[in-house]
This record gives sequence, structure tokens and C-alpha cells, in this order.
Amino acid sequence: MAQHTNRRYEEELTRLRQLVLAMGGLVESQIADSMTALSGLDAVLAEATIERDHRVNRYDVEIDDECLRLLALHQPAARDLRLITTGLKITTDLERIGDLAVNVCERVLERSAERPEQRIDLPRMAETARRMLRESLDAFVREDADLALKVCKDDDVIDQQHAAMFREVLEYMRAHPEFIVAGTSQLFVSKYLERIADHATNIAEMVIFMVKGKSIRHLSVPATI
Repeated sequence: MAQHTNRRYEEELTRLRQLVLAMGGLVESQIADSMTALSGLDAVLAEATIERDHRVNRYDVEIDDECLRLLALHQPAARDLRLITTGLKITTDLERIGDLAVNVCERVLERSAERPEQRIDLPRMAETARRMLRESLDAFVREDADLALKVCKDDDVIDQQHAAMFREVLEYMRAHPEFIVAGTSQLFVSKYLERIADHATNIAEMVIFMVKGKSIRHLSVPATI
């Protein structure tokens, strides 16, 4: 009976990892679709992406319920406890990333009647944010603290991209007042992408805690773990 119980418990932990990864994959696709909608001011795709946000929310509730059930039934300790509590925290960041993808789509709907015009390299910034999210989730599944640390270090890259784009757009808006509305919208999107990267960094920090039992939150990023 003990062997059966342990095997069942391990299967439940595996399912928890799979649920988090599935939610992460959905959120990553939400980011991609929101940026595609933005590039062409595609209102139809933007609305479809907003509609799919309820699936992200369902995952959030399901994973929270699963984590609480595991805590109640198995009273885990040490590494398993860190895995489950990390799962609880990761879903919060993923749900917020999903909300930010919705925010991008809302900007699309506000501007859908305009001619697409992009003065800053939002696709490059979006790819950085998506890569950070993907790598943070890979680090979670593989329990790879080194990869998680890389994500934390990469947060500086997207901060620099956002700062550079902010300066570039402001300069262009001064010279071309007719671009103020579109430029302001693009600055909002740049900020959303920077926040997505922040949430990916939060996930990476929790992975480091899960694997090493060491919190680096609110601290300078160490060179090694």
C-alpha cells in the first residue's frame, strides 16, 4: 500500500508540472497572437485572443485547487513542499501575463481603424519576453537553477530595450505630432512587454527557490547559484 501511495503521489506531482506547463504554453501563444494582432491592427484576432483569456483563468483555478489538495492530503515537506508552493506562485504570474496580452489586444481594438504604423521594434522586444517566459518554464520542468538564473539576468536586457524605445518614440512624437496617439499606444505595449518579462523573472526566481531552497527575490542577481 505504501508503494502504491508513493507512486500515486509522484503521478500527482507530475500532473501538477504538466498543468503549469500547459498553462504556460497557452499564455505564450496569447503573447504571440496579441503581437500579431498589433502588427496588422487585426481586430478579429485581438477579440479572439481576449476571448481565450477565460482558458488561462480556468488553468489558474485548477492549478490552485490541485496545489491545495496536495498540501492537505500529503502534508509534503522539503523539496516537494517547495514544488507545490512554487506552483501556486507561478500560476499567479502566468495569469497576470495573460492579462497583459489582453491589454495589448485592447490597444489593438482602440486603433483598429488606423493604418498600421510602427516606429519601434516591438517584435524584437516581444521575442525577448517570450523567450524569457519559455526558459523560465523550461527551468521549472527541468529543475534547472542555472537556466532560471539566466532568465533573471536577461531582465536587464528588456529593461534596456524598453528605455531605448521610450526615448526613441518621444523624440519622434516631438517631431511628428500626428503620431502622438499611435506612439502613446505603442509605449503602453512596450511597458506591457517589460512587465511580462518581470513576471517571467518572478517565475525564474521561484524556480531557484524550489531547486536550491534559496530566495534571491529583492536581491541583486548573483553571478552563480
